Amino acid sequence: MVDDSSFTLAVPSEEALRQLVGDFAAALEPGDVVSLSGDLGTGKTTFARALIRHLADDDTLEVPSPTFTLLQTYELPRFPLVHADFYRVTDASELDQLGFDDLPPLSVILVEWPERAPNALPADRWDIAFGLNAKAGPNYRDVRVTGLGEYAPRAARLAARRRFLNECGYQGALCERLTGDASSRSYQKILTGKRNLILMDSPRRPDGPPVRDGKPYSAIAHLAEDVRPFVAIARALRALGFSAPEVIAADLDDGFIVLEDLGSELVVSGDPPAPIRVRYEAAVHILGTLHKLKLPARLPVAPQVEYRLPTYDMDAFLIESELLIDWYLPNYGTAPSPAAREDYVRLWRRALEPALAEPKTWVLRDYHSPNLIWLPERRGLGCLGLIDFQDALLGPAAYDLASLLQDARVDVPEALELDLMGRYVRGRSIADASFDVPQFAMIYATLAAQRASKILGIFTRLNRRDRKPQYLRHLPRVWGYLQRSLRHPALGQLAAWYDEHVPSPDTKRES
Repeated sequence: MVDDSSFTLAVPSEEALRQLVGDFAAALEPGDVVSLSGDLGTGKTTFARALIRHLADDDTLEVPSPTFTLLQTYELPRFPLVHADFYRVTDASELDQLGFDDLPPLSVILVEWPERAPNALPADRWDIAFGLNAKAGPNYRDVRVTGLGEYAPRAARLAARRRFLNECGYQGALCERLTGDASSRSYQKILTGKRNLILMDSPRRPDGPPVRDGKPYSAIAHLAEDVRPFVAIARALRALGFSAPEVIAADLDDGFIVLEDLGSELVVSGDPPAPIRVRYEAAVHILGTLHKLKLPARLPVAPQVEYRLPTYDMDAFLIESELLIDWYLPNYGTAPSPAAREDYVRLWRRALEPALAEPKTWVLRDYHSPNLIWLPERRGLGCLGLIDFQDALLGPAAYDLASLLQDARVDVPEALELDLMGRYVRGRSIADASFDVPQFAMIYATLAAQRASKILGIFTRLNRRDRKPQYLRHLPRVWGYLQRSLRHPALGQLAAWYDEHVPSPDTKRES
């Protein structure tokens, strides 16, 4: 990627300013600091006002200049934002009196005239410098965006993203950030004026520290390193008649994809969300249909470029299961002894052996409500849009069914789970007289328990490591699914280990 940690944009009009604001808003994260530099009248406050209104999704929001109040705080959907103006600051101690060091946690801080209190801002931050270009026109501005210190790679990513869109023919398109998932990927809606599209921004996954046999977690768990798996699987699913999004353009090296926008109508409704039965029935039918097919392990990505789906092997299952020990248990101030941990791994290894012996199919891996889009205008297999499958593997069919029917974000009543599972096994049994229903039920319970254990660890990690506490609210639900699955007689020894070593989410956590 070109080094664009500092780059200049021409902003000749209000429309160009809106595009810059949309691009920059998509790059902002909670806790970011942004300094706005430039002489009087160069557009600092205009940019700040447009940015705040964009983040608030309210073009009429009153955004007064904080010249006299110095600080103005906004509670925005994604994070609190503090708009500061240091023009009247004569001594940094004034900021202490205003509580500048005691702002709401994870606030984005937007500062005009940062040079008036240079020591008040961190060295690592965004800097946006505004300058008039009278020769080009009365409203023409040059805006220089710089990522200082640790922000440099993010600035380069911002420049690369806009360059990719321009090269794809979307020079004038505005972008709006969409709610993302728990990964490093981000998504934007591309407003073209004709049809909306989706931009997936998926930087190449860096290797983490080695955790076993010199390999990072991502390699052992077979997580996608770049966008090639997504492109390959999307095109393969579409070729089979399923509604994966069309890949319209892709940069395989930099990790940008322009996708068909399948909409936002989900398979759940209400608050809290609950399953819409007919849509869950369709999701079960589509999954059963996929599992009846003979599916290849090698998929084309581009001319002379292939992708081979990895196998969901024992090492991947085990390292996922151990997330419960590594993240969930420490959250409650407990840790098993080395001998108890060894027993945990041994019990899981034994429990997973029947699943690994099953015929292999495509495991989309995150086949659950956030990734299923209802498409009522399409018929048959096309009625459900499938997204977020880049980590797909070759593995046991029961995994994705458990992912759907024990959805970490949705309460699926046990009666509905059993009814939908019955639909699935009846369909498989009709197509294959040798389909072993009791064996499948045992494997389903095993994989559901394994997945619940993994998710308890992941959601705790998202809170403790990644500062995303919103995932903690799902822990009681996932715990309930875990207890439901561990009731299967084949998992009796594992259930006893959990009873002895694993506290429920209701237990008081460590601070």
